[in-house]
Amino acid sequence: MAVLRLSIFRRIGLLIGCAAVAVMLVHTPPSAAESGKAQQSSDPETARIEKIIRNYLLREPELMLEVMQKLEARQKAEEEADMIGKIRNNRDALFASADDFIVNPKGKIPVVEFFDYQCGYCKRFLPTMTRLLKTDRTVRFVFKEFPILGEVSLTASRAALAAKMQGKYRVFHDTLMALRRRLTDGAIYQTAKDVGLDVARLKRDMQNPEISRIIKTNRELAASMGIRGTPSLVVGEKFVPGAIGYEQLTALVEEARANCTVC
Repeated sequence: MAVLRLSIFRRIGLLIGCAAVAVMLVHTPPSAAESGKAQQSSDPETARIEKIIRNYLLREPELMLEVMQKLEARQKAEEEADMIGKIRNNRDALFASADDFIVNPKGKIPVVEFFDYQCGYCKRFLPTMTRLLKTDRTVRFVFKEFPILGEVSLTASRAALAAKMQGKYRVFHDTLMALRRRLTDGAIYQTAKDVGLDVARLKRDMQNPEISRIIKTNRELAASMGIRGTPSLVVGEKFVPGAIGYEQLTALVEEARANCTVC
């Protein structure tokens, strides 16, 4: 009978959720809480049930933690399922847009990075990305220009897309991302010169309306997916925020190789 009663109360706890439990406890006056008396409902049966639940939770406080963990796990699963739907709905825009620079366009496993040239975590991720592309030729890596940290970031993204027109996107991207000093317009154009770009042409191409359209499209795509920070990665059907390490990245690639339906 004790086991059955515990099971019943666990179900009750899961059904009412943390919010309901919190309301019951928070709304108990301090004086009543100290004396162990629950706030009474106007309905006798409701008051009796509330008292039973409250007294049980006070005797078994670890149940609150269990309820919270289950609700958090459920919420996480729902968020992951929602993101998978968004990735599938935006498959072409994410993985195969002609607007983006793509390393190994015929690679089976898509990895997309939304980044900003002033983002310190994006800079930290650069060696991981470079190592992955050297060691796994099946990865199709997509660079998504996503300037969100101010006007200099926007200038850098415009310059990178203009560098693509001269066939030097990757070297410009990697060199600019590797800079450890403060990013300025001067540093952007000096980097362009250092990697062999025609800077005068670069500045003209940066004003091309097509570049503005690409950046606008990337921002709209990010917004539709709930992406607000950098770096943000999409590996197969998984969304991963932040600068993850090489081992975690390769594990995600292997998971995508085994399970991805959009690859």
